[in-house]
Amino acid sequence: MTHTITRFLDTTYQLAECPTWDDRANRLLWADIQGRSIQSMDWASRKISTFHFDNEVGSFGLTDDDRLIVSVWDKILLFDPATEKSEILAEVQADEPRTRLNDGKVGPDGAFWVGTMDTSSPREPIAGLYRIDASGDVAEIRDELQCSNGLAWTPDGAYMYHSDTSPGWIECYGFDPASGALGSKMLYAQQTNETGRPDGATVDTDGNYWSAGVSAGVLNCFSPDGNLLEAIKLPVDKPTMPCFCGPDLDQLIVTSIKQPADPTTMDPDTLSGGLFLVEGHGRTGLKSYRFKTSGA
Repeated sequence: MTHTITRFLDTTYQLAECPTWDDRANRLLWADIQGRSIQSMDWASRKISTFHFDNEVGSFGLTDDDRLIVSVWDKILLFDPATEKSEILAEVQADEPRTRLNDGKVGPDGAFWVGTMDTSSPREPIAGLYRIDASGDVAEIRDELQCSNGLAWTPDGAYMYHSDTSPGWIECYGFDPASGALGSKMLYAQQTNETGRPDGATVDTDGNYWSAGVSAGVLNCFSPDGNLLEAIKLPVDKPTMPCFCGPDLDQLIVTSIKQPADPTTMDPDTLSGGLFLVEGHGRTGLKSYRFKTSGA
């Protein structure tokens, strides 16, 4: 399959992450982690608005009352883009200064699923995966992680994907979309530096799992049974997360990390840190789930 990959915006970010399509507002949002902000682009006009926070934004999700649920270092906030006011819903690993909140998504159960990562190098297994509900209750789902990532659900909500970037595994759990209870766990895929360690991910309507191969400059597409269907080479070394967006959810955007300029070359790396449009994939995505705020 032939793909066309183009720079989507002229803007460059140190670490762009968590692209999310808001079907109600017809906008694409993404996190500028180092810039401590969420960017919001109106799809029709391409006008970008910026929402600033007090610390690094690891991830966020949509809510049923048109706010955002946002992970900011060790806090989970409910943020209203209309008023730019926020309230703290919960804290996660606030007693562990070496970790911060990382990849997170709202699940079919209406809860916010979010993991942490060790910010030091080399990473140690001190991070975890958590589920936060409307009451602010924080349930630890998995411990001894290094960099929690790759959250996504199958189209029917019956399975949840989750990865740890450092060891490179992607796991799949049975999932109850009504309660959020997890069933049996299995290894879905094992990635290396060469094949692309798993960063952020999404799922299309056919149930294929799209994983940003952050160590190999590729976007990996796996079938529902874990077979690699294709590895799309990107024009940047470190893609971070794919997202199906646009009114018909048929546009595929990938965010990336800004790489330092190579001192052995004359030209700086001007592409990395950008958002990229991947065309020719022939797939459509799923609507984002919304956090249930009842009781919050």
